[in-house]
Amino acid sequence: MPQAMEIGLLGCQLCGKVCRKPATGVAHCPRCGTQLYAREPASVARTWALLIAAIAMYIPANLLPVMRTSYLGDDSADTIISGVVYFLLDGDWPLALIIFTASVLVPLLKILALICLLVSVQSGSVRLRRERTALYRATELTGRWSMVDVFVIALLTALVQSGAFASVRPDIGALAFCAMVILTMLAAMSFDPRLIWDNRAR
Repeated sequence: MPQAMEIGLLGCQLCGKVCRKPATGVAHCPRCGTQLYAREPASVARTWALLIAAIAMYIPANLLPVMRTSYLGDDSADTIISGVVYFLLDGDWPLALIIFTASVLVPLLKILALICLLVSVQSGSVRLRRERTALYRATELTGRWSMVDVFVIALLTALVQSGAFASVRPDIGALAFCAMVILTMLAAMSFDPRLIWDNRAR
């Protein structure tokens, strides 16, 4: 079966409309005006750059404290892992499991999935194309749920403010974590899944 670009068709990456490639000049989507490409220029290089930056942020995001609490003058700083351990020791394992999955496991799996997709595209692999496309869609869909820790910290910061008695404020690890999540989301968005269906690396 021929590919769309081989018969002169281009798909809009923004709205999904399929358009016929003009004989001359630059193609634009008639629906939303986005410039059309058979394949996104420098998609692989851009995705690698964003992914490497995300990996660099993943380590401090999990090792540095994300939240600092003060209760009756006693200050304490918590990392994501220490928060998971605290809930486990307190017997609240469902909450510990949610935080571990959303904040540690999902970002790691997303990074590994993108690495797998990039390596397979660059090696020109033609195996398991449907499965790799499904993996990309799942990766793009689940990335936003990694922000649950940031939402929890923002909520606690807004709610737990009792002057000198108790306070909660974000710490440096929260910035690294937020940067890591945003970088992985941008990496997934910059990857062109149409490359999966090519017979050679681009």
